This record gives sequence, C-alpha cells and structure tokens, in this order.
Amino acid sequence: MAELTDKYTYRITWSEDDSEFVGLCAEFPSLSWLAKSPEAALKGIRELVGEVIVDMTGAGEVIPEPIAGRNFSGKFMVRVPPEVHRQLAIQAAEAGVSLNRLASAKLSH
Repeated sequence: MAELTDKYTYRITWSEDDSEFVGLCAEFPSLSWLAKSPEAALKGIRELVGEVIVDMTGAGEVIPEPIAGRNFSGKFMVRVPPEVHRQLAIQAAEAGVSLNRLASAKLSH
C-alpha cells in the first residue's frame, strides 16, 4: 500500500486550536492526524491513509484516485453574477486581452 499512499497529496499545517501540527490528505478530506512535529504529522497521516485504503479494499469500496495521476483538460466553467461578468469583460477590454486570459491571470495569482 505504501506505493499508492506515496502518490497522494499531503499537507502539513499548524493548528492553533490544538497547539499541534495537523497532517491532511486532499484525496481523503475527512482524515487528519495531529502531532508535535511536522514530520510526525506527515508520518501519521500517511499511515492513516494506508490503513483506510486497506479497510476500503476489504469492504470493496472504490479507492480515491491520486490527484497527481489525474488528467486535467485545463477547462472548467465558473458561474458569476452578471455584474461581475460585466466588470471582468470591461477589465479585459481595457487590458486588450480576452476574458479567458484575464480570468486565467487572476486565478494564477
């Protein structure tokens, strides 16, 4: 299971409420692991993910695909209020770029 758990997206952050580091996994948003050091938080969340994968496999459940292995088209739709759409169209026109290019630049920052 270690090979699959290596491919998941982990993040370690500080929890002010718990006064400890918390390990998280994007593909398993309901899981977390608290520890005194960031290294221990990463080790803990990785082991927990491995245990959950074993349990899910045993129960015949579908295991989440690692984000790193997914293919993305680079295209998604965002709905905004008409006034926001208008303001963005004006900004794009004033900058001499397409609305798509303006939105992409804003999302990249």
